[in-house]
Amino acid sequence: MKKLHLLIIKSYIGPFIMTFFIVMFILLMQFVWTYIDDFVGKGLEWYVIAELLVYASANLVTMALPLAVLLSSIMTFGGMAEHYELVAMKSSGLSLIRIMLPLIVFTGLLSLGAFYFSNTISPHATLKFKSLLWDVRKKKPTLDLREDVFYNGLEGYSIRVSDKDEETGMLNDLIIYRHDRSQPGNRHVIRAKQGKMLKSESGRYLTLELTDGVSYDEAGNRRRDEGVPHITSEFEKDLILLDLSAFDLQRTDEDLWKNHMKMLSLEQLQVAIDSLENQKESRQEDLLNYMDRSVSLSDSMKTDLRIGELQSASFDSLEILEKRRVVNVAINMTRNSKNFMNRTKEEMKGRVEYIDKHKIEWHRKLTLSIACLLLFFIGAPLGAIIKKGGLGLPVIFSVVFFLIWHISSISGEKMIESGVLTAAEGMWMSSLILLPISLFLTYKAAKDAALFDRDTYTKFADRVKAYFESKRRKSVQ
Repeated sequence: MKKLHLLIIKSYIGPFIMTFFIVMFILLMQFVWTYIDDFVGKGLEWYVIAELLVYASANLVTMALPLAVLLSSIMTFGGMAEHYELVAMKSSGLSLIRIMLPLIVFTGLLSLGAFYFSNTISPHATLKFKSLLWDVRKKKPTLDLREDVFYNGLEGYSIRVSDKDEETGMLNDLIIYRHDRSQPGNRHVIRAKQGKMLKSESGRYLTLELTDGVSYDEAGNRRRDEGVPHITSEFEKDLILLDLSAFDLQRTDEDLWKNHMKMLSLEQLQVAIDSLENQKESRQEDLLNYMDRSVSLSDSMKTDLRIGELQSASFDSLEILEKRRVVNVAINMTRNSKNFMNRTKEEMKGRVEYIDKHKIEWHRKLTLSIACLLLFFIGAPLGAIIKKGGLGLPVIFSVVFFLIWHISSISGEKMIESGVLTAAEGMWMSSLILLPISLFLTYKAAKDAALFDRDTYTKFADRVKAYFESKRRKSVQ
């Protein structure tokens, strides 16, 4: 490898790594703000949050990588053009494509790595992320007793304290309602002047130590208009053992999500699509056979009915009540057939949509790699044209083209879901939009065209104006 190639690659890797991690940080902060309500107040361990962020980061690579490729390529070639390094290379006989060659190879290898990531690592990370996020959302908030507010987070208990000393942990004037599912209502009530909470060494149990209190228990079943005996007992000290296992993070079996389309590799998606297609065709055939049996005449009736021998008098000879019964039966059969067809239509529509979702994920694993290549062929020539490096003008252009790619990708998916486009057409629509742009910019940059030079457009406007002026003069003469 030539020293020039190493120089170009080194000048590209620095901005690429920097922009990639900046974009990842921004997307990760957006993720945190989206799910902040599910994390706050649940006493999650730091390693649980770290694990969740790592899995979320793996899912955000598909957004960060194309933008990093685009921005870093604009910065690299814009910086080289700004400092006349491109001019020196071209003066030595190198074309723009020859200068871009080492980065084309690098981006090609990066695209292969992106495909491997989206096909192998991303499904596994998505499975872990969805499972852990589900468990975090189900986790109960931590025990938080507030003054003069009933706390119902402990199963079977409602606790209220009038005053709480944050330094000593002492609770004053407690009211505790102990609920029993078999006996609804407030049948067991405890009042205590003071109390203190002590956790076990394992942290699984909480001992509530009560002092100077009274316990009220109803001894019988409550009936309307009848008194109920109750037991009142005073105590100087009482202990209540509370199970805190419900506050732990309960991990769900990941096998519940492993067959979801986002958790499958390319090969697994293809197997799933083939299986779903076969099921749809088999179901269609069963429905068609059912309709044939429902609306077709039997063979015995076909043999009895001969052409020219149909007698219309058979229906006219019936009594009025019989006619009504026959008509009602025919109407009911028609209505049932119509309802059956509507249900069948909705069922087939649901099956097609489910298959399309699998096809979307199948194509998504390929479009990411192609998008990286296309965005590089947009960014590199664009940087050579605008002749600006750094994080100023390149950021503006990169955001514009990234939004074009991102919005067209989302629009393609929406069109697939609405049935306007097939899965292949919708998922590759963004690439088809970027392809002519990349070819145009590469061609213009290779020809050293002044694409963003104001004088070029001013001269073009003057020519157009002069052309119309000459046409007007000729028409006047």
